[in-house]
Amino acid sequence: MTTMTETSARFREFKMPDVGEGLTEAEILKWFVQPGDTVTDGQVVCEVETAKAAVELPIPFDGVVHELRFPEGTTVDVGEVIIAVDVAPGSGDAPAAPEAAPTAAPEPVAKAEPEAPKGRQPVLVGYGVAEASTKRRARKGVEVPGPAAAAIQAEINGHGAVAVVPETRPLAKPPVRKLAKDLGIDLATVTPTGEGGIITREDVHAAVAPAAAEAPAAPAPVVAPAAPVTSAAAAVESVQGARETRIPVKGVRKAIAQAMVGSAFTAPHVTEFVTVDVTRTMKLVAELKEDKDLAGVRVNPLLIIAKALLVAIKRNPDVNAAWDEANQEIVQKHYVNLGIAAATPRGLIVPNIKDAHDKTLPQLAAALGELVSTAREGRTSPAAMAGGTVTITNVGVFGVDTGTPILNPGESAILAVGSIKLQPWVHKGKVKPRQVTTLALSFDHRLVDGELGSKVLADVAAILEQPKRLITWA
Repeated sequence: MTTMTETSARFREFKMPDVGEGLTEAEILKWFVQPGDTVTDGQVVCEVETAKAAVELPIPFDGVVHELRFPEGTTVDVGEVIIAVDVAPGSGDAPAAPEAAPTAAPEPVAKAEPEAPKGRQPVLVGYGVAEASTKRRARKGVEVPGPAAAAIQAEINGHGAVAVVPETRPLAKPPVRKLAKDLGIDLATVTPTGEGGIITREDVHAAVAPAAAEAPAAPAPVVAPAAPVTSAAAAVESVQGARETRIPVKGVRKAIAQAMVGSAFTAPHVTEFVTVDVTRTMKLVAELKEDKDLAGVRVNPLLIIAKALLVAIKRNPDVNAAWDEANQEIVQKHYVNLGIAAATPRGLIVPNIKDAHDKTLPQLAAALGELVSTAREGRTSPAAMAGGTVTITNVGVFGVDTGTPILNPGESAILAVGSIKLQPWVHKGKVKPRQVTTLALSFDHRLVDGELGSKVLADVAAILEQPKRLITWA
């Protein structure tokens, strides 16, 4: 969609784009520019949070920021103008963007040149294409506004030039920024310990303790603000000592709620369970960790479970389908985009491994590792969460035996994996301690009959009990 409109020969507007998969709104998390700042084509001007991911938005033209239409914390509909830019500053009689007006300095304030983008393409979806994902564009110097000139006379040097106040954006990943925002910590005051000067979650938590220690014992007198607060950052209404806290439903939580309600009341769910001895699978995992072909990738039981599900789908391909309500058709899919439910600081997301059915075990292990690390860092793109066909949710990592998972919308089945525990088990006619887990398979009964669902679940269980079937059945 078009994201900019020329309102005159001088001013252009940048609209909230559809940042992925038909989303209708996004919340402005952070502005990286202010009125009066110079922007260049491809420069990131703000970070927004959609129902699926945190996304940085680059502006597609040069100019000087004239107006920010919405404060941070505001949820904006796709297509609404979020920023106006003066593309021909200094011309015409139109009102110019705010400029510095020092009263004592005879020379104009020095202004840093904007850094040219290095290898970054002006894209509107995701984080863009950069040479290194952990590097960000350097912020330019910020002019001291006229009303504040009197307050910084001490900073004026002996030669009559006003000192430039440099403004740099602390380096931190989106989940860390959200944590700092929730805790009321200014990232500019946090000492980074991560590689390349990146602020980590531990750094934010470490900054909380000194802040609490320096808090006055008695409440300080309330001083009325000189200007009304325009930011909507205080979206959570919480009063000290209150018995309730109200949290607006938006972003990932809103998307999860809508998807789960839609799935639960649209697709008739059936869930089947099986308890299986996975002792041999655990031994295989231990052996694979020593395999040089899998060096550098994470090997765990989830890898074998994922491969087992892929083999079960290959043996029972009708389970890999979708229900097209509009056309009253069953869409059989000849590929598997394997979703992995991941708990993140922003909520539950389900990115998927594209064409997982074609991957070897080392390739599947590498893809799983990349998927999990990207999700935890908050870098999962909307495209990575679209087009899934079946999903695995590992509730066992929380010590849970099993559950009745709800289908991801548009998918036919979801496999829940419970915790693997040492339990008494009859093995070769004797009761012995064995590694045991419980699997739960939910499926859409419009697509999958009980017989088909049972075959899929039984095949997964059989492979985990005898992993050599990965070779004979694949």
